[in-house]
Amino acid sequence: MDFADKNILIVGASSGIGLATAQLLQQLGAHLYTASRHRTPALEEIGADFIELDSTQPLGTALDGLPEVLHGVVYCPGNIRLRPFERISTDDFRADFELNVLGAVQVLQATMKRLKKANGASVVLFSTVAAETGMAFHTSIATAKAAVEGLTRALAAEYAASNIRVNAVAPSLTNTPLAATLLNTPEKIDASAKRHPLQRIGEPKDIAYMASFLLSDHSSFITGQILPVDGGMSRLK
Repeated sequence: MDFADKNILIVGASSGIGLATAQLLQQLGAHLYTASRHRTPALEEIGADFIELDSTQPLGTALDGLPEVLHGVVYCPGNIRLRPFERISTDDFRADFELNVLGAVQVLQATMKRLKKANGASVVLFSTVAAETGMAFHTSIATAKAAVEGLTRALAAEYAASNIRVNAVAPSLTNTPLAATLLNTPEKIDASAKRHPLQRIGEPKDIAYMASFLLSDHSSFITGQILPVDGGMSRLK
């Protein structure tokens, strides 16, 4: 995959899957723009253009400095709020929806004109295995990510004529800082691994490879898809 001369915006690139995707795209020659609330040392090592951004707040002029043409946008922000349904407040549901769905909506509305000018652009969003496979205590995040899947398909249909592809990646549990409390002992890691048919949990690079593929010209005939990268969890027993 060659990303030379391609401008890619990654929102939520400070750690985990977003950081792994930024690192891979940098190696593949992309001109990267990373946006997140904080600029981490790992982001500084990549050397990408940095934009301070909180996608749960009005964007204002934060993205005005992007180039006139964008070839790809990746929206990575997410969270893991695992609680019994009766202990999840409506404010919790609202916060998950604002971060996962409305944040993506804001970013895409602010960048769509730039994507249209690429004459062949790609948007990558993120869902979760829990949006399709019912899992206890995942009510809030599964609801928000199911909305992301609906957004993915609707945008793919609306912008196909503009040659903008929109897809989503649906990971299972991945070894990121976001999942640290779920993987903070060898016993937890082993138990999580055994729930996957491939007998391991995901690594950020597993997801980054898929995101990079979807951004590349190699996936030019793929749009409107939800692609599970989940060790077989959503399809196999």
